Amino acid sequence: MALINKIFNILLPIITISFLLVFIPFSIFFKLISFIRRYKESEKVNGKVVIITGASSGIGEHLAYEYARRGAYLTLVARREDRLEVVADRCRRLGSPEVAMVCGDVSVIEDCKRFVQETISRFGRLDHLVNNAGIVEAKFFEDYSEISDVLPIMNTNFWGPVYATHFAIPHLKKTKGKIVVVASPAGWSGIPRMSIYAASKAAMINFYETLRIELSPDIGVTIVFPGLIENGNKANPDLMAEKQEWSQVVPIESAAKCAKGVVNEICRGKTFVAEPSWIRVLFWLSAFCPELLTSKPKKN
Repeated sequence: MALINKIFNILLPIITISFLLVFIPFSIFFKLISFIRRYKESEKVNGKVVIITGASSGIGEHLAYEYARRGAYLTLVARREDRLEVVADRCRRLGSPEVAMVCGDVSVIEDCKRFVQETISRFGRLDHLVNNAGIVEAKFFEDYSEISDVLPIMNTNFWGPVYATHFAIPHLKKTKGKIVVVASPAGWSGIPRMSIYAASKAAMINFYETLRIELSPDIGVTIVFPGLIENGNKANPDLMAEKQEWSQVVPIESAAKCAKGVVNEICRGKTFVAEPSWIRVLFWLSAFCPELLTSKPKKN
């Protein structure tokens, strides 16, 4: 066995590189054909039913507005009822035929079951489940005084989408629908001060990549990788400071522009969406030149 491993160590990299050099041109050609086909056959969501979690602010709020402009029926889910009412009212004015509001926490299994059931009871179907709700916290891991303090991040960012997806799958199969999850480039490569957040997004990415294979062709899965997005959230001073620091080297995109680009690509059937599109370069760097992304920040 040791000899076989030595042979594999020598031959497999050479064979793989040779294969890729031959395969990549064909892959680019077929992706181009697929892009043209998706562009021409973009899904119309007019009259379809969409659940959006974390819809009270940020990307989730503007995803709701974008779906509303296209005439979709909406179930908006968030913990803040007052904010949901504001978003729902604007969605109606933008063109959504009907908007349901469900106050709930995606980290609670019963809440996830409830907002899926209420959607089916009210609209009779489900076409898109958009898992957007998430928690971001900028903090060095060693600074957590209680390790249990990290649980809400994983429960919301990973288990929340998993719970909602579990209850939605039977209904999405009936409509050949889509599951959309808002991930993060942090899931590709660790970002200092965001170890638990990065771990939650990495878990999400791997879970939904696997689920895409399991559910194909009955349900489509789209994983979204937003860049640095201006969402107007001033509740977390540490996070605002972190975003301000990154904005010195990375341009910030508005949540409205991000949402429009994301919904366009969802309707075109994209499996991976990077918005803005240059964000995918970070994936290539993390895969081929990880040392470029591993500079260690100084603690204050």
